[in-house]
Amino acid sequence: METLPTTTVTSSKSERRGRSSKYQSTSKPSVIMAFFSCVAWLYVAGRLWQDSENRVILNNMLKKNYDQKPKVLTVDDKLMVLGCKDLERKIVETEMELTLAKSQGYLKSGSSSSGGKRLLAVIGVYTGFGSHLRRNSFRGSWMPQGDALKKLEERGVVIRFVIGRSPNRGDSLDRKIDDEDRARKDFLILENHEEAQEELPKKVKFFFSAAVQNWDAEFYIKVDDNIDLDLEGLIGLLESRRGQDASYIGCMKSGEVVTEEGGQWYEPEWWKFGDEKSYFRHAAGSLIILSKNLAQYININSGSLKTYAFDDTSIGSWMIGVQATYIDDNRLCCSSIRQDKVCSVA
Repeated sequence: METLPTTTVTSSKSERRGRSSKYQSTSKPSVIMAFFSCVAWLYVAGRLWQDSENRVILNNMLKKNYDQKPKVLTVDDKLMVLGCKDLERKIVETEMELTLAKSQGYLKSGSSSSGGKRLLAVIGVYTGFGSHLRRNSFRGSWMPQGDALKKLEERGVVIRFVIGRSPNRGDSLDRKIDDEDRARKDFLILENHEEAQEELPKKVKFFFSAAVQNWDAEFYIKVDDNIDLDLEGLIGLLESRRGQDASYIGCMKSGEVVTEEGGQWYEPEWWKFGDEKSYFRHAAGSLIILSKNLAQYININSGSLKTYAFDDTSIGSWMIGVQATYIDDNRLCCSSIRQDKVCSVA
């Protein structure tokens, strides 16, 4: 009986130690988590404080730089400060006067003529790489050659076959033309033009520009390669028109714009010609005559002049925008039955 109390006490002590050990084991993770939470909050608070200080420093620097930044001047302010407004106006006026003078033929260039005297006409006969036989046919009929060609130039008339360069620059096509030109000396080779059917509307710009740059003449004439000329008749017609500035001379026509793709004379930009689909008045492409100042206008503005599917309508569109005098001469209608016409279809 004396041992029972001892057993009870011992059991009670064991239970207390068990509960104490349990409490200690469950509280350790909580303490550790609380510690790391505190560390994390301290880190975040430190970063926020640091970022806040950085922002304050950056704001102060930006404000300081902004206060020190010079005032932004407008273009007008700068011109007023430099005293250039009046000078700018004078420059613009001078450029406009210069453009007007150039369009009227007052242009210093390397133009050459017979004995320094202005020529009557420069005639450019279109040709192609495969037209050697046709060129020889012209040389044997209405077009002089050799000494006769030089004598014609002394009378004030220059005639040249007009051709561009091959798409494969320097190939056999180019070499044959160069050889023929060395032998005949009757070509105007357009170095910057690529000879191709689809490039024909652009060829007329290169021709008039090159002709104006090389010769000083009253008139510049474009002739298709299927046209025979009555040369003396043409010279007489031009002599009667000498001194007539801004002359746009030819067989004037108009007509329907072809809108069906694949059709003959199809115009890809037909929609630009209005609801009636009709071309404006223009000289037929077989033979077109321009006075000096109109050819000069093409030379000066060739980079911005719009071309259409055909060279005659392209030239007609350029003439609408200038004060050209339209001269409709039936003698230049090469397919007509007039007896006194100066050209005919070969």
